[in-house]
Amino acid sequence: METALTRLTGVRHPIVQTGMGWVAGPRLVSATANAGALGILASATMTPDRLRAAVREVRARTDAPFGVNLRADAADAGDRVRILIEEGVRVASFALAPSRELIGELKEAGVVVIPTVGARRHAEKVAGWGADAVLVQGTEGGGHTGEVATTVLLPQVVDAVDIPVVAAGGFFDGRGLVAALAYGAAGVAMGTRFLLTSDSTVPEAVKARYLEATVRDVTVTRAVDGLPHRMLRTELVDALENSGRVRALFHATRRASRFRRLSGLTWRRMVRDGLALRHGKDLTWSQVLLAANTPMLLKASMVDGRTDLGVMASGQVVGVIDDLPSCAELVERIMKEAEDTRRRLTASR
Repeated sequence: METALTRLTGVRHPIVQTGMGWVAGPRLVSATANAGALGILASATMTPDRLRAAVREVRARTDAPFGVNLRADAADAGDRVRILIEEGVRVASFALAPSRELIGELKEAGVVVIPTVGARRHAEKVAGWGADAVLVQGTEGGGHTGEVATTVLLPQVVDAVDIPVVAAGGFFDGRGLVAALAYGAAGVAMGTRFLLTSDSTVPEAVKARYLEATVRDVTVTRAVDGLPHRMLRTELVDALENSGRVRALFHATRRASRFRRLSGLTWRRMVRDGLALRHGKDLTWSQVLLAANTPMLLKASMVDGRTDLGVMASGQVVGVIDDLPSCAELVERIMKEAEDTRRRLTASR
């Protein structure tokens, strides 16, 4: 199925696996790429040296195009961009809008730039700065999310910009792909659906907990870091939401102490990072500590299997997912469903 997304990135199918921290590593990304979709390597939790090694590992596993997700607000974002350029990465995606200068540097080197946005005005801004495409996430999507549903946000952005738009938030099958194309999107992006594959390195016990979840087990909370965060309800979420400020600070300090030992961060560094995140936001001190440790909160669940200590980012679609196919099986199934859906719609005219 050829679309503006497949032509832009060189993949066979208009499907993107999003750059989920601690989840989208070389194994998942290369399996996605080999299946003909666009795999995105999550780099925010990697050192620059580890990023370069991970890119080379993906390259050793596949000849297909793939991308890397970057944090535009990282202090070393420029160094990471240069790694992508030096290693010949096809696509750079961003969780936050990159600067005009970063976009220009990447485009000059022939790298496709695809920022993620949650509002029409953000899409218009990065399009004006030269982004090649935008990934639009509606509120159904997992992790940090906005308040506008995909079915409302997507057509707004499609009508506002002249670059390809990729739809995210609520997609898991071929019917959703066809619906997104009907809205004018060039493809769909999925996180939770790729997390729940046999190629994902997330511990099997954690995957089982996701598979047991219903749509009612997914919540949006500000209790973790002060920002709207869609995730499964866990012991940590319950403890934070049911605590007053003093008790929440106690829970946060105790967990921060554990994560400090795991991460090797000093208290001084944690407080400095937390204060930077607090700037311009009305965060409690417990949220400051947790915000500084959000990567470790994710690692606790996604890598260590400690769902009692961590968070489990999740899209609402987790409630309708009940299996763990390989990436190849998943992509093949989605494309077959999409073709069957298109034929059925054509036949019904």
